[in-house]
Amino acid sequence: MAIQKLIVFGTGQIAEVAANYVKEDKNVELIAFTVEKKFLKQKTFLNYPVVPFEDLINTYNPKENLLFAPLSYKNMNAHRIRIFKKGKALGYKFYSFIHKNCVNYSKSIGENCFILENNVIQPFCVIEDNCIIWSGNHIGHHSNILSHTFISSHVVISGSVNVGQGSFLGVNSTIIDNINIGEFSLIGAGCIITRNTGKNSLFVGEASRPHKKLTSLEIKF
Repeated sequence: MAIQKLIVFGTGQIAEVAANYVKEDKNVELIAFTVEKKFLKQKTFLNYPVVPFEDLINTYNPKENLLFAPLSYKNMNAHRIRIFKKGKALGYKFYSFIHKNCVNYSKSIGENCFILENNVIQPFCVIEDNCIIWSGNHIGHHSNILSHTFISSHVVISGSVNVGQGSFLGVNSTIIDNINIGEFSLIGAGCIITRNTGKNSLFVGEASRPHKKLTSLEIKF
């Protein structure tokens, strides 16, 4: 199998993390980074050239190079959605990274997905395009993760769950079986979802508070 050339979108922390993981994949070769001109502050990043996204097609032919845009969940994934759509309009195919330590029995995984270590994806799951699944999650059988979703870490998605496009699932959140999460929903850290949610739903868990006995405790050494 021929090694494919790869360009990563971004020069921030996630791009740096992505580059570190991508180097583990012997089927691709990282050759450059790209950002939009208004964010271009350096000519190189991690010793690779940084090319303006607006000029990318003039330097790197979409027929010969893959694009990878593992962008954050800010503004409900809007920036990642926009860049993914622009890249597709330019004719680029997007690379997906699936860590070798991911237990993956999925039915299919789309383009521009970034799936890190220690995830368990059970049989008959579908992961659509442009999803980021950080470390250590459980995605139960027959579940569907629709496009542009961001799943943080240690999330439990039980069997036959549908997560609507553009949604964000916070650390340690739990979705029980047979639940539909409406598109562009934000499920905060530690939330437990037991009923279907509508579009643009927001769930916020309560932060733990110090107990008065602990705050008044005098510790002697």
